[in-house]
Amino acid sequence: MEYRQLGRSGLRVSAVAYGNWVTHGNQLDDDAAAACVAAALDAGITTFDTADRYANGRAEEALGKALSGVRRSSIELCTKVCLPVGPGANDAGLSRKHIIEGCHASLSRLGTDYVDLYQAHRYDDSVPLEETMLAFADLVRQGKVLYVGASEWTAPQLREGLRLAAELRIPFIANQPQYSMVWRVVEAEVSPACADLGLGQLAWAPLAMGVLTGRYEPGRRPPAGSRATDGFGGAFIARYSSDLLLSRVRQLRPVAEAAGCTMAQLAVAWVLARPTVASAIVGASRPEQLAETAKAATVRLDDELIARIDAVLDELVERDPAKTARPNDVMSAWRPPPAAG
Repeated sequence: MEYRQLGRSGLRVSAVAYGNWVTHGNQLDDDAAAACVAAALDAGITTFDTADRYANGRAEEALGKALSGVRRSSIELCTKVCLPVGPGANDAGLSRKHIIEGCHASLSRLGTDYVDLYQAHRYDDSVPLEETMLAFADLVRQGKVLYVGASEWTAPQLREGLRLAAELRIPFIANQPQYSMVWRVVEAEVSPACADLGLGQLAWAPLAMGVLTGRYEPGRRPPAGSRATDGFGGAFIARYSSDLLLSRVRQLRPVAEAAGCTMAQLAVAWVLARPTVASAIVGASRPEQLAETAKAATVRLDDELIARIDAVLDELVERDPAKTARPNDVMSAWRPPPAAG
C-alpha cells in the first residue's frame, strides 16, 4: 500500500480507502462487514470513510464494531454531516445545532473519542458559512475532530470555506468529490482550486458504482448477487447501465491487460494518477474484492495507456462543472432506454 499526504497537511492516508456507503447496514450484516474491514486492514488500508446518513447510522455502527480492538492511532476515521438523518427541522444541514449534535452521535456510533476528518457532506445555502465553520472550529478545539473537509462543494465554496478556516485557525484540508474515468466534472474548476488551496481529494465512486470493473455486460442481466441486483445499490447502478456505456467499458479490457492489472485496478489507478487526489475510496461486499482493488496503489499508467482510455470513452465522459453538486445527474447516454409499455 502507498500512503500519501492529504493536501498540504501532515495527515497521511492510504492511497486506497475503504468506504461503506451502500454496504454496511444495507447489503452486509455485521459479520460480513467485519470480514471486509479485516481484509482492508490486511491489505494495508488504514483510511475508512463513512457518514451519519449511510443506512441511517447503521454504517457507522458497523464500522465502529468492526474496528473495535484496532489500535486507534493506526487508522484514519472519516465521517460526514449535512444530509438528513431524521424527520426533524434540525435533522439536516450545516447549522451549529446539527453539526455539534451530529458529531456527538457519530462518535458514539463509531465508538471513538475523535474522528480524524469531519466533512460537510454537501454545501448548505440556508446557513451562513461563518456559523458552519465556527461549529467545526469548536469541535477541533475540543479534540473531537482533528481535521475538517467538504464533499461536493464548488470551487468558490471551497475558497470561501478555506478563507474562514484560516481566520479561525483550523485545518481545512480535504475535498471529497465523485471522480472516475467517466465522471470528471471536478477537472475544470474544483481540482485546480484544490491545487491552489492545498486541499487533498478523496475520490468516491472511482469504479462508477462497479460498472468500470467490467462485471456488467451489455444486453445481459446483472450477475446474481451483484450490487445491481440489490434494491438499494441497484437504483444507483441503473444510471450507468446503457448498452453503449457497458460496451465501451468492455473495450478497456485490452488496456488493463497492457497495464498488467484487472479492470477494477485500472479504474482506481487512473483516479490515483489525477492531480491532487490523495486517495480513492472503494467499497466491497466480499473480502476478496478489497484484496484485489487495494493492489491498484501499485499500478502505474503511462501517457500512452491514459490516451487509450480517453480514446475509448471520450464522448461518454461527463465533464460539465455545473454538475459538481449534482452527482446523480448523469448524461442520458449512460441510462438504459425506458422499458416498453
